[in-house]
Order: sequence, then C-alpha cells, then structure tokens
Amino acid sequence: MSNIIINPYNFLVAGFRGCYCGGRSTGDVQSAVIDYITIDTIGNATTFGNLTVARSILGGVSSETRGVCAGGNSASGYDNTIDYITVATTSNAINFGDLTVGRDNLTGGVSNLTRGCFAGGWSGGFDFTIDYVTIATTGNATDFGDLYQERRGLSGVSSDTRGCFAGGTDPSYSQTNTIDYITIATTGNAVSFGDLTTSSQGCAGVCNSTYGLFGGGNNNLDGIDYITIATTGNATDFGDLTVARQMAAGVSSETRGCFGGGTTYSNVIDYVTIDTTGNATDFGDLTVARSMATGVQGE
Repeated sequence: MSNIIINPYNFLVAGFRGCYCGGRSTGDVQSAVIDYITIDTIGNATTFGNLTVARSILGGVSSETRGVCAGGNSASGYDNTIDYITVATTSNAINFGDLTVGRDNLTGGVSNLTRGCFAGGWSGGFDFTIDYVTIATTGNATDFGDLYQERRGLSGVSSDTRGCFAGGTDPSYSQTNTIDYITIATTGNAVSFGDLTTSSQGCAGVCNSTYGLFGGGNNNLDGIDYITIATTGNATDFGDLTVARQMAAGVSSETRGCFGGGTTYSNVIDYVTIDTTGNATDFGDLTVARSMATGVQGE
C-alpha cells in the first residue's frame, strides 16, 4: 500500500491484492481454496493456498497486510475457527483463534487498520452477536455488542471509522433491507443507518473510503446498491452485475471493487469503478467455481 492510508483495505496502490477464501463448490463440497487477484489488473485468479478448515458462509476482515477469515459451515457444523493469511505471501492460512460463538452466515466483516468485526449469523438460531479481533494479534474474539436487527446472511462495508451491515434474513425468515452501523473503534450496539433498495440476503460488499456497494443477493439478483458510508440514509441504485447471483464475495481497492463467485457455483469475477455509477464489467475467473466464499485484501 501507499503511505497515504485512507481506510482499512482500500489504497491507491498498483498491485493491491484481493483473496477469495473458502466457499462451497460443485457437488456441494466445502472448499478450503484461497485464490487471489491483483485488483487493478484484469485477469484470472491464481492459487494462493488453503484455509485450515474447509468451510463456507464465513466472514473476512483485513488490515494493511493481513486477512482474517472467521466462522462458517464446515464438516463439523457451525464453526468458530478464525484463520489468517499474510496477503502479500502465498501460503496456507494459520490458526488465529476462535469466535465467541461458532456460526455460519455471518457478515463479510468490517474493519479498520487495527480491528475487525464479524456480525450476525446462524448457530442453530438467528444470532445478533458482533465479535471483534485485533487483526495484528492472534487470539480469541471478544464481544463487541449486538446488531440493530438480528439476522443472518448479511453483508459488510467499512471506512476507517464506520462499519455498515446490510440485508439478510430476519427471525421471521423474511428478507430484510436493513442497514445498520457501528463505530469500529468503540464497542457498543449497532444503530440504524437506512435501507437497501431491495430486501435481500447474500449480497457481496465492496467499498472505498467514501462509498460502500452491495452487489447481487437472494433469488439471484443482479442489482448493485451504494451508500455514502459517513452519511446515514437509504441506498441508491448503482448499476448491475454482469451475471445475476447471490453469495458472491467482494474485494476492493480505493478505485475498484471486484465481485467473485456466487450461486450456482460460479467462477465469474466482475468489477466496478467504485466512484462511478454504472454496470459491472468482466474481470476474469476464479480458480474454482464456488459460492459462499469470503474476500480479504491487502498489500
């Protein structure tokens, strides 16, 4: 990354890397695969390594150099595993610690340079827990607070100060358009932010220091919404993905957001220029077609 630090994982850097971690591949097989792209250069993904546990519907957060993947659904059920990778160095993930509650369907995660937060999910019932970790220091997660609305299958975007959680399924098993937010550096419960344009679960989040985008979602939506992270309010239409899908994973630089994979076992990566509304463009392909992965990024 450059010396101009803007937010946790979005920097004006040629060669900034995004990693797609885990998921579920053809035949409903849990995946441990990690692959990566150079976000500002179009092309196919390259093999990076493997998670410590093959799992899907997990969450990811990032610092300047490290990506952290938490929870998910594994062969043993609702998983509390937290792994980490050093994004600049291809290798297998290393154990970081445990979540406070083993669960899947938790958010894609929100983070600043220091702290990462994982919210909501499913652990045999709906969960409103927000956990946090100090990304540079291995160890178990700590309770942060609760979501504004209890739900699973939500998505996250963040600036250097604020994390926003969008969409999901609520305890009535209805899709929700809820967006809530936290101040990442300060523990406490989430507060209402506004609404998505459409109630949906399984969106993928990408962001820069100003805007957060939510792409796709339940029933294979192709729409992309955006919010201005610093200003509460409802989301606005941004454009469309190249392929309608849900449960994709997002990675971002300061200029570009890339949506990878999704149902049904897609290998598609497409991208948008975050500051400019419009439809997504083809980027390349994942190494393995899959859905329910998570994205992390860094230098």
